[in-house]
Amino acid sequence: MKPLAIVMAICFLGVGMNAARAVDVGDKAPAFEGVDDQGHPWTSADHVGKGVLVVYFYPADLTGGCTKQACGFRDDMQALTAKGIEVVGVSGDSVPNHQLFKKVKNLNFTLLADEKGEIAKAFGVPLRAGSTFKFKGADGETHVLKRGVTAARWTFVIDKQGKIAVKNTKVNAAGDAKAIATAVDSLK
Repeated sequence: MKPLAIVMAICFLGVGMNAARAVDVGDKAPAFEGVDDQGHPWTSADHVGKGVLVVYFYPADLTGGCTKQACGFRDDMQALTAKGIEVVGVSGDSVPNHQLFKKVKNLNFTLLADEKGEIAKAFGVPLRAGSTFKFKGADGETHVLKRGVTAARWTFVIDKQGKIAVKNTKVNAAGDAKAIATAVDSLK
């Protein structure tokens, strides 16, 4: 194979990873399934239509911006729940990574493991290759966190009718929870 053909094949494979069309405001939310942070199956059909569902994609557990984003949702969870909002975080991290993240940061909402990027692809969220990250816990133990894929930081709000009501592809990690609360208020 000639060098140009190899480069074109590699580019085609990279594009193929994100071949799904991104959903837009007004579209029906894609149905999806995953595994939650307790290792249990989680399906959108059990949650969509019961209230407002926030599905936020983030790059990695226990990293700077992702921790600020998750802690923002944690800190605002009572106010969000009072508005009928359920929050679900999705990343390419594994269930054990999510368990550690929840424990270390005392997170009070569901995290879904999307190690192959299938949920991200359903929403059209851009993906990059995964990686390995070392985290030293408060117990002094070093944890090696492996991530299958790395998703872009995008947030979606699915309304009670199962449609995308808000799509944010330029998320401010630390302010995401407050932005979502404001956006949901404007939907009424």
